[in-house]
Amino acid sequence: MADLRKIKIDDKVIEVDPNLTLIQACEQAGIEVPRFCYHERLSIAGNCRMCLVEVVGGPPKPAASCAMQVKDLRPGPEGAPSEIRTNSPMVRKAREGVMEFLLINHPLDCPICDQGGECDLQDQAMAYGVDFSRYREPKRATEDLNLGPLVETHMTRCISCTRCVRFTTEVAGITQMGQTGRGEDSEITSYLNETLNSNMQGNIIDLCPVGALVSKPYAFTARPWELTKTETIDVMDALGSNIRVDTKGREVMRILPRNNDGVNEEWINDKTRFVWDGLRRQRLDRPYIRQNGKLRPASWPEALETVARAMKGRKVAGLIGDLVPVEAAFSLKQLIEGLGGTVECRTDGARLPAGNRSAYVGNATIADIDTAEMIQLIGTNPRDEAPVLNSRLRRAWARGAQIGLIGEPVDLTYDYAHVGNDRAALEKLSSLEIGEATRAKPTLIILGQGAIREADGEAVLAHAMKLAENSNSKLLILHTAASRVGAMDVGAVTEGGLTAAIEGAEVIYNLGADEVEIAPGAFVVYQGSHGDRGAHRADVILPGACYTEESGLFVNTEGRPQLALRANFAPGEGKENWAILRALSAELGKTQPWDNMAGLRRKLVEAVPHLAQLDRVPDNAWQPLTRFDLGQAGFRYAITDFYLTNPIARSSPLMGELSAMAAARLAPPLAAE
Repeated sequence: MADLRKIKIDDKVIEVDPNLTLIQACEQAGIEVPRFCYHERLSIAGNCRMCLVEVVGGPPKPAASCAMQVKDLRPGPEGAPSEIRTNSPMVRKAREGVMEFLLINHPLDCPICDQGGECDLQDQAMAYGVDFSRYREPKRATEDLNLGPLVETHMTRCISCTRCVRFTTEVAGITQMGQTGRGEDSEITSYLNETLNSNMQGNIIDLCPVGALVSKPYAFTARPWELTKTETIDVMDALGSNIRVDTKGREVMRILPRNNDGVNEEWINDKTRFVWDGLRRQRLDRPYIRQNGKLRPASWPEALETVARAMKGRKVAGLIGDLVPVEAAFSLKQLIEGLGGTVECRTDGARLPAGNRSAYVGNATIADIDTAEMIQLIGTNPRDEAPVLNSRLRRAWARGAQIGLIGEPVDLTYDYAHVGNDRAALEKLSSLEIGEATRAKPTLIILGQGAIREADGEAVLAHAMKLAENSNSKLLILHTAASRVGAMDVGAVTEGGLTAAIEGAEVIYNLGADEVEIAPGAFVVYQGSHGDRGAHRADVILPGACYTEESGLFVNTEGRPQLALRANFAPGEGKENWAILRALSAELGKTQPWDNMAGLRRKLVEAVPHLAQLDRVPDNAWQPLTRFDLGQAGFRYAITDFYLTNPIARSSPLMGELSAMAAARLAPPLAAE
């Protein structure tokens, strides 16, 4: 770190890193500087001029604080600290002038603009604007863009801050947006009027400081002050992105990101942001019992009695789906094992070893990507499996990190060395003698779920761990199911995996496992939120809450426990998942020893102490595997359709539309004849 340098800001002397920009130094001093184009996670554009400050002893005009570094300042007389002023008459006059220019062509759309109440331009016009306009000429108008079904554009409101262009280029890794023209003719546009081809595009809605880019599905449905805001955790992938769910009455109206530098920074993917229309469709809102081949509505007492009668004295198996909180997984494990049955959470066939946390989580954190100089991807396509993590990988590549891939060639939005796409490539890499110079570099290995789903999955995992040891690397297991790590932590696994768990089972208790095909024969109880594949196969349906409708712990792909909070209530007669299992245990005569969520969590933390350490990544003792006999299979990725990976997404009309658009892009072009 560079030597600190003293600087005086508005009569306050502080010590800062000389490489900081003036706007960052002001933030460290607790002084707010207005800005439109500057964003700390994007490159510096310096084109809105709203962040002007006065440099004492410098030029006779204000300077853009986002584009000037502390080390560029001259010291004061006799070596006194350099001085800048953020509220002098010169600065106030300059900011009023900038605001007046910005408002010259900006339409008075505030009463009908979706950004109203959350608009940076509104806020800063109140603070730094003047109460009159000298402009009498006609305002400039611009045609709106068609960016696709997610982002609605009102380009007449655009102030050319270029945040959207910089985000799509630098973070999302696409090059379809740019700025053309000069002066009054300049405008943000898309290349050949293309729609955006990225699963991160929704973030430009948050970045836009005016109402030029707004959410198309959310448009004209609510005002921000009408909404109840709940901070919770996303379950669309295993990254555990921090989100805020905004509700109006019982309905979820929108989902926004929350900042967590260790997990998702301040970005979320499009499935996370827009899947909320699937929360209200195809919902299971009352119990059902299959009679004469057809499902009929039933009451809760009748449904629980039917399930209890079916389970007593018979061989029982429990399956845990991808969106289940840790408490429900723990409760089901206690219930099924109390009846002498087996429980399994690895419903996709992943060969994750039970009890060895270094083998099913690894020993790396997501933040290790930021310092890694070499990154090896094995059997994973992070662009689909964890888009926010992929944007972090892209940033590592942009600063010079070398990235390698073992798997099918795929567009990751950055360059990589393709090492191969079969087991032989992995075996060759893991057996290389790696020099000390390479071993000294911070290195990261990311292993995907697709790599360990085949019969030799444990051997693939063993070779990845061997490679990590040889290269002095850290290992991150990239999961695709939000519930998987938590369910593995509570021991919801059976020796031999899914096949062994359900083999010979007369009753299968399916807790939200919609990705599993259950053969005819067994009596199936389905507990879940949506009428998806699992409900179609069920003999009894118990309606549960989905992730916004109950509080629960989720452990993300790096092993970090996080707490999701309830934002709204389940529709109809739907209940929280742990409460259904508690009621069923009483019906079976094996009442579980808790009456509320607090009691359940106490028992859970007694069994798995590290779950009490919220938002911390526990250290995992390294336990290498010993089975190295690889098969001949190639690497297949865990996700084939990013938009339709779970029951909530499959219930969303918008996700269906996006899936169809993605498939159309991949289709070979037809020649006109």
